[in-house]
Amino acid sequence: MGIVTPFPGAARPDQVGFDRAELNRILDLYGRMVAAGHWRDYAIDLGRDAAVFSAFRRTAERPEFRIEKRPALRHRQGMWALVGEAGQVIRRGQELGPVLAPVERRLMKLVEE
Repeated sequence: MGIVTPFPGAARPDQVGFDRAELNRILDLYGRMVAAGHWRDYAIDLGRDAAVFSAFRRTAERPEFRIEKRPALRHRQGMWALVGEAGQVIRRGQELGPVLAPVERRLMKLVEE
């Protein structure tokens, strides 16, 4: 029948994704936020330009936070971004840990002596 020939110059993959360590870190935070009663649902969107993890307070509303990985911005602003509910960029950076810090601060509780 026909011969399938690969498209020239298609060396890079068609979508951006999270590696195992990144996804473990994000899902660990998600699990702690669910246990604390802050989040109830999540969505993962893997596209050509970005991989996005969205966390929802309720299923039928906009995500409270989006964690975006955009490798094209690696050498500029940093490939990681924490985006708020209204679309504002809360934190941007080269590494995932510091970008997640504002969300992790919500889990800290003051202990009375």
